[in-house]
Amino acid sequence: MDRTAAIRNRLTVPVLAFGGILMAVMQTVVVPLLPDLPRLTGASAGTVSWMVTATLLSGAVLTPVLGRAGDMYGKRRVLMSALALMTAGSILCALSSDIGVLIAARTLSGAAAAVVPLSISILRDELPPERRGSAVALMSSTVGIGAALGLPLAAVIVQYADWHTMFWVTSGLGATGVTLVWWAVGESPVREPGRFDVPGALGLAAGLVCLLLGVSQGGQWGWGSARVVSLFAGAAVVLALWWWQQLRAEQPLVDLRLVARPRVGLSHVAALLAGFAFYANTLVTAQLVQAPKATGYGLGLSIVATGLCLLPSGVVMLLLSPVSARISAARGPRVTLALGAAVIAAGYAVRIADSRDLWMIIAGATVVATGTTLAYSALPTLILRAVPAGQTASANGVNVLMRTIGQAGSSAAVAAVLVHHTSLVGGAPVPTLHGYLLAFAMAGAVALVATAVALCIPVDSARDLTDGPEPAADRTRGARDQAMEGA
Repeated sequence: MDRTAAIRNRLTVPVLAFGGILMAVMQTVVVPLLPDLPRLTGASAGTVSWMVTATLLSGAVLTPVLGRAGDMYGKRRVLMSALALMTAGSILCALSSDIGVLIAARTLSGAAAAVVPLSISILRDELPPERRGSAVALMSSTVGIGAALGLPLAAVIVQYADWHTMFWVTSGLGATGVTLVWWAVGESPVREPGRFDVPGALGLAAGLVCLLLGVSQGGQWGWGSARVVSLFAGAAVVLALWWWQQLRAEQPLVDLRLVARPRVGLSHVAALLAGFAFYANTLVTAQLVQAPKATGYGLGLSIVATGLCLLPSGVVMLLLSPVSARISAARGPRVTLALGAAVIAAGYAVRIADSRDLWMIIAGATVVATGTTLAYSALPTLILRAVPAGQTASANGVNVLMRTIGQAGSSAAVAAVLVHHTSLVGGAPVPTLHGYLLAFAMAGAVALVATAVALCIPVDSARDLTDGPEPAADRTRGARDQAMEGA
């Protein structure tokens, strides 16, 4: 192997991890802007909120679609396309102050949600078994690492520079990510050729848009309103028809028979529950520490200080990803997932015990992040060991989709709890401490359910403590490396 190829081989994991962190940063950076965007764009607060909703919807729709495309047409190619769409969206945000353009641009950026499942699939195909576990764990942790880094980064830029500067910075980072993937990541030889299921993709997109739009806007439009009820009814009908179509398609977008296997299906259920439990931590912590001191519990911190409070969680996720891989190697990913969900519940117990002192708030949030690291790193490992090599990107895409649905549900549930537990402070309604504690209790209970679901996942003794038989990609890679060394 020549020196350049050896460097590229060593950089594969860091480059893919950089892409995952960048994806999470892109989803987070708009948050500090939301209070000021109505003034900056001349749009209403409800319209501005679509900058977040549009990203959520497009990410949910595109993740399984791009995952399937990666399995069929090449994971590296589709990964570069997802990063390129994200970068294009960031450039449009940097060039415009029109809210319509900004929402469309954030819709493009939602394609980045497919980066993590595509990267995990590449790691399975390209890395030897002894490196695969730690690399997949690191890739899974990039979601939390990027979120913890993105908020303070965006807050500092927004506070000290023009808000367009933030999108120019992310545009440069995105272009760097595309270039690095092109240079350092090889195209996986594992493909599942066939015809792309266009009706399945359109049906899934329509059903998910109805479902997630209803969940994300239910609090604002009213859960009993005609619009929300119609969206949920439409989602039920469309997804039922989509399920029927997928079972009869020769080459379906999502192999539902594979999903029906307990090892796969229960892993998806656990992903939904873990996403719900994890997301409440980020949502509530940010609001809690920024609450006015007049509430009796709030700390009145700035957005920058709030971001710094979440920074230890990102550091913990980075440091613990190798530990998670070792636990999975020794005890199996099912145990790691159950342990992670239990630790998340313990973190919320800490939050309930004391949410007034800053150091206890940071400690509780960090414990939740610790559990999230264990759970999120175990989920793709469970999927990788339960599906054929040719379906890893699409299967992990569905798993990430379930996490996204869980996060959307968490956002709606937390908002509903806090809206019903408010008091007037300075003439404005502010959530009470009791409301925050109820939100913690709800998330902790969901984490305990996730623990039980994880323990119900069947054990495959032949593969739980190993990565199983060497896939064709390993043999292909080995032959390729030997040829390069001989050259």
